[in-house]
Amino acid sequence: MAIRQMLKRSLSGERRSPSEVPKGHLAVYVGEHEKKRFVVPISYLNQPLFQELLYHAEEEYGFDHPMGGLTIPCSHDFFIEVTSRLGRL
Repeated sequence: MAIRQMLKRSLSGERRSPSEVPKGHLAVYVGEHEKKRFVVPISYLNQPLFQELLYHAEEEYGFDHPMGGLTIPCSHDFFIEVTSRLGRL
């Protein structure tokens, strides 16, 4: 599935159970105030640009994430920009 389609589905506000995350992907919550759920390929975890987002998440929340899952403290627009770049690699 193309990254744009995954992001579009994530932004649609549909709630999914954890079992609905496709194999090889993970769900993350993104936002500084209002958190939105995104589903991204696990291959992004190896990318330096995504690792920088994870570093900021660790600095902000440590290992106690408010949503109960991985939460990334950046704007939705910035996250979409980053994942769009990663999708082109």
